[in-house]
Amino acid sequence: MNIFVSEGACVKQIIAELKKQGEEIPLDAFGHPRLDKVNVGQYFAKQFAAKIGAEKTQVFKSGYFARAAAPNKKDLRLIHDCAVKAVECALAGIGGVVGKDEEQHNELRACEFERIKGGKPFNVRNSRFRKMLKEIGQPRPRKTRVVKK
Repeated sequence: MNIFVSEGACVKQIIAELKKQGEEIPLDAFGHPRLDKVNVGQYFAKQFAAKIGAEKTQVFKSGYFARAAAPNKKDLRLIHDCAVKAVECALAGIGGVVGKDEEQHNELRACEFERIKGGKPFNVRNSRFRKMLKEIGQPRPRKTRVVKK
């Protein structure tokens, strides 16, 4: 079985479950839970392995799959623009992570480190995401149902 899970999927629920089990959740310098220590992929792997009787599991980071595909022209343009903006910001003494800032009308800028954290749900209704699915021949996401214990 292959399961693709984003790094921050269900992180709040997983943290709550781990805390109930007495585990301490380390925080980063900004007070956000360290997602590498929460390790969503391993958590789900253990849960599903126990339910289906899997003898072993293997978890791949999403970046592994992202890098497996060659960039298209639009990707290359964004990579170039981000690199140029990163150099501009560095020379101006502006720190952060360069990308399109959704809270600033998708302006390409250095987003403040304090604002970067996990746990944001992915919007599968986003028009750009749906357009991409159509372009690559993938079906639209189906509604899912969360089963609570």
